[in-house]
Amino acid sequence: MSLLRLMAVCWCCCAVLVAANFTMENDLGSAFVHRALRSQERREVQREILSVLGLHRRPRPHSPERRTAAPIYMLELYNAALEPAASGFSRAAAPVLAPAPAPTRRDQRYLSDADMVMSFVNMVDPEEDPHMFHQFHRFDLSRIPEGEAVTAAEFRVYKDFVHERYENETFHVSVYQVLREYDDRDSDLFLLDSRVIWAAEEGWLVFDLTATSNHWILHPGQNLGLLLVLESADGDRVNPRVAGLVGNQGPQNKQPFMVAFFRATGVRLRSVRSAPAHKQRNQNRPKTPKHTPPSSQEALRLAEAAENVSVDPKQGCKKHELYVSFRELGWQDWIIAPEGYAAYYCEGECAFPLNSYMNATNHAIVQTLVHFINPDSVPKPCCAPTQLHGISVLYFDDSSNVILKKYRNMVVRACGCH
Repeated sequence: MSLLRLMAVCWCCCAVLVAANFTMENDLGSAFVHRALRSQERREVQREILSVLGLHRRPRPHSPERRTAAPIYMLELYNAALEPAASGFSRAAAPVLAPAPAPTRRDQRYLSDADMVMSFVNMVDPEEDPHMFHQFHRFDLSRIPEGEAVTAAEFRVYKDFVHERYENETFHVSVYQVLREYDDRDSDLFLLDSRVIWAAEEGWLVFDLTATSNHWILHPGQNLGLLLVLESADGDRVNPRVAGLVGNQGPQNKQPFMVAFFRATGVRLRSVRSAPAHKQRNQNRPKTPKHTPPSSQEALRLAEAAENVSVDPKQGCKKHELYVSFRELGWQDWIIAPEGYAAYYCEGECAFPLNSYMNATNHAIVQTLVHFINPDSVPKPCCAPTQLHGISVLYFDDSSNVILKKYRNMVVRACGCH
């Protein structure tokens, strides 16, 4: 239904954002229609597409910085989610910054099971005290859509190579959940994850936050943040920056961030008309006399007609081009990728006899036959999608968190008579 609503709005507005190619296959005389949308038309198209995307309004991120670590990582996830054979999308180019926080194989497994992925901006002021022996981080999980459950969550910190230390020196990194804060003593902490690192080690450190994230979503008031603590092999506290752990004042592409993978916990269904009312309406309609099977003479006439009737392949049911451009809608400030997508639509005749390329169902074949015998009693079958595929959209929310969301049934792959 979402795709049909989207196509209807775009087509009725002569869209714009749309390039309509009416012959898709082997037709060099393709006609493309472009015109600027009037203000009211643009608002209607924007409202309907936002509804399809599950958004009440367009996000307005306060600082949509695309060169920080989280958006770069999410862009790599977006590229990993693409199915070129299914969607026809090309990979989105990431800023040329090294080292990019590339997704691991485990992340790609998480991605395949997820409906949505979200990265979170650190809410803590980026000022760092060189005498502090920990890093404090806090992420706002209050904007997660209702009905989504965390399947995996990670806290990612970059570890630089330390030149002043011997290569065989090790450190112990621990990530704690802050349970309670006090004015006169240290906070109560709960250990979430830990690991041993080498001084010469370089790259992204990943810590598991799955259970804690689900707890914070259920109890937002208990989200007091994370504490990263570093100790030497002797058990002495060490400033994380001395050991090469990059904080919020480090290079943009190395700043720490959190990412969570989500899956919907339930299926939201559209309201449907009740069966009794539908049945009542049918009772008030005039009854159509039942048809008797065609006689031998009628069957012979049908066979002769089928030989003499041919449907022009150019007018038969097939897939046509329909391109939706997010950039033409003025959404390039919050949609990172893609700039638009080819939705396609189905149009064409489903006339007797139905040829093989029309991909007709058995029911459509019978309906076409009955329509041919008595056009006034039964309409022709409709040209409609027989295969649909999804797309992934990467965008900023109002808090400049980055969201990667999968949308089902957005692209027509094949058409047929139904």
